[in-house]
Parts: sequence; C-alpha cells; structure tokens
Amino acid sequence: MIRKNASNLPFTHVLHALTAIVLIASSAQAQSAPWKPDRAVTLVVPYAAGGGTDATARAVSRQLGVLWGQPVVVENVPGADGLIGTRRVMDAKPDGYTLLLQVPGIVVTKYTPGLKGIDPLARLEPVTAVSQSPAAIVASAKLPVKTLAEFVAYCKTSVQPCSLATGESLARISGRQLAAEAGIPNLIVVNYRGTGAIVTDLVANNVNLSFTGITAALPHYRAGTLKILATQGKTRAAALPDVPTTAEAGFPQFQSVTWFGLFAPKGTPAAVTQGIVAALREAVKDANVKKTIAAAGAEPVVNSPAEFAAQVRTESDRLGALVKLYPLE
Repeated sequence: MIRKNASNLPFTHVLHALTAIVLIASSAQAQSAPWKPDRAVTLVVPYAAGGGTDATARAVSRQLGVLWGQPVVVENVPGADGLIGTRRVMDAKPDGYTLLLQVPGIVVTKYTPGLKGIDPLARLEPVTAVSQSPAAIVASAKLPVKTLAEFVAYCKTSVQPCSLATGESLARISGRQLAAEAGIPNLIVVNYRGTGAIVTDLVANNVNLSFTGITAALPHYRAGTLKILATQGKTRAAALPDVPTTAEAGFPQFQSVTWFGLFAPKGTPAAVTQGIVAALREAVKDANVKKTIAAAGAEPVVNSPAEFAAQVRTESDRLGALVKLYPLE
C-alpha cells in the first residue's frame, strides 16, 4: 500500500489547494471587516446651521471622514419642521451614502397639521444615537426672574403677554403644556425656522422663553445674556451643575432628553448600519469630538440599531400621549 503526502501530489493539485485556502481566508476577513464607504457620504441635517444638531453633525462628520478616508459632507436642509431634509433621506437609495441626523421631534411629524400625516419613521432605519443631552428652559436675561417659578409668576401678572419661541413641533407641545399646566393661558407661542434666530431674539428679549437644546444657549448663558432656568433631565447637566432640573424647580412633568440620532433609508442592509455604528464608536473617542459634544452640554451614547430603535419607540409613545392632550395646531 502506497501512502500519499504533499510530496507525492502533482504540483497543480498543491497549487489549487493553496489557492482555495487563500480565497477562504480572504473571504472570512472580508466578512469580518466592517462596511466602509468608497465615495463621499452625505449627512443631512434637516435644520438651519447653528443649532445642536448641526454642531453634532459637523463634529462627527470630520472624524468619520478621517476614519473612512472619504469625505462626509454635512448638508443643511431646513423647512417644514425638519420634514424637507428628512424626506431627502427617506427617498434616498438605502446604501449608506445618504444619512440623517435627527432629534426626538421626528416622532411627532405625523401629528403635525399640514404635513398630511406623513410618518418618517415608517421609511427610515434607526442606526444609532450619537449623543444626548437634557433640553433646557431658556429665558432672556432682560427678564426680572431667576427661576422657572418666578417666570410663571411674572407671566401671570405681566400686562404684556409672555411669549415662547419654538423651532420644531416638540417645543410647541411643551409650550402648550406649560401654558395649560402652569396656568399661563395667554402665553404666545412664536414659531421660528431655526435655533439661531430664536437665540438672537431671546437675547434681545423680543421673545421671552424657549424650550431648546443646551448647545446654542450655553455661550450666551456664560456671557450673561441668557438665563437657563432649568434643565430637563433626571439629573443636573454636567455642563450646568448649578442649574436645577425641572423636577427640582417644581415642574417634574417637563422632563425631556434630546438625543441626536442617526437614521438611514428603510432597507439599508444590516452590514452597512453595523459598519456605521462601528465607525461612530471610534469617532466619539476623538478628543475634538469629545470636546464639541461636551461643549454642547451632551455626552456620547453610541448604541446598537436595536437599542436605538427601542429608544425611538419609547419616545414615540411618550410624545404621542402628550399630543393627545395638547394637539398641534
């Protein structure tokens, strides 16, 4: 009986076997490597430049570009409570090259009059949260108040009706809730196209109060031209340790955490969304990204697509209940 070993085999058989091993190893390596783009990626921000969503997008896009070796271009597409920019992503090809950075207001789009009941979440894939921070209740420094309770008392006795600026549907709901539950029936709600304009008018006291992200208000708060009466998280914001929460201020029903979340068109492959999450986990470790997020009074919270989808559902249930009490007009 003759035993065969590699030295007895024809050279071509050995070559074919080695080639097969190399191909299998290469295939396994390709399957384990995260998805990466091979051309420019567009990150749509459906609000005007200057707010927290825009600042977050620009911070992470720069680092994603470094990690991917491809440009990540931030595109501001404001209008219709964020729906115009959101729809741009809803209609895009589900290939990972057009992404959306949104905030919790996206879940109330379907309740907004004039938008025909469009539900963006039905045509988007939640990818991950990028960061989150408590929203803030911000007032003009020209008002003679220091606390949220003092603001409510001031509005009840002021000859001139108090006004509240809103840049999206969620803030309008909060404004209606404040008017009803704090007893300010003549509170005037003024709608704006972006946070930048709101801050400008708050500083000038053309409008008195706003529910908004910490990002845009923080520099003006530090300069003394705006007052942050309360933050809306369960605990005090790390960037504002001296500012009470709404619960501490006597208004626990006004808790709200703003997440900045990444979405992709419906049907985007899981391998693509997982690759994006893997890159973001690395991006938020960058010192400059950390600094930008911290300056916005936020913290990075990159989670999985399933975890973020659950977070979005929870917010949708909470805000859906509020909309029933305080319908959008």
